[in-house]
Amino acid sequence: MPLLMLKDLPRYECLLKAAEQYPSLDPTACEVFLHLLRTGDELFEAKSAFLARHGLSHGRFTVLMLLERAGKPCTPAALADESRVTRATMTGLVDTLEKDGLVAREADPEDRRTIQVRLTKQGHALMGKVLPDHFGFVASTVKPLNKTERKQLVTLLQKIQRGLASSGKRSASASK
Repeated sequence: MPLLMLKDLPRYECLLKAAEQYPSLDPTACEVFLHLLRTGDELFEAKSAFLARHGLSHGRFTVLMLLERAGKPCTPAALADESRVTRATMTGLVDTLEKDGLVAREADPEDRRTIQVRLTKQGHALMGKVLPDHFGFVASTVKPLNKTERKQLVTLLQKIQRGLASSGKRSASASK
């Protein structure tokens, strides 16, 4: 479900008019904020559709990517921390991935009380098919921007992220 529940964004003139009634409304800030939300929603929807073609959800793909990146088994707790979800959510994700044969749980050879999750051959094969398509999807998403614009956008987004982190405006779920 989209975060921004508006079909059409308000025109800048409407924001100027609203600022007359609400002096704390900065029209340029509001315009940027609304466009960020709209872009995030559209990216999320596009990525959801892309992943669905491969039989994956965002959560399942994240777990597979983390295991692929690590190149070794990981504990469910480490996967939960890295993906910013609860341990219960991670258990559900691992359960479904295991049921589909993409990951396997195994005892840690150094501490048999600890469970680790690893990619199976089927999981590696799926990632071998999905990742080239994923990287193509990512490239097509930012294709309208040239290299300089991409670097500028990253710099600006990082600036907003630092501002959110320093002001404590990130939600509790995002900091888990």
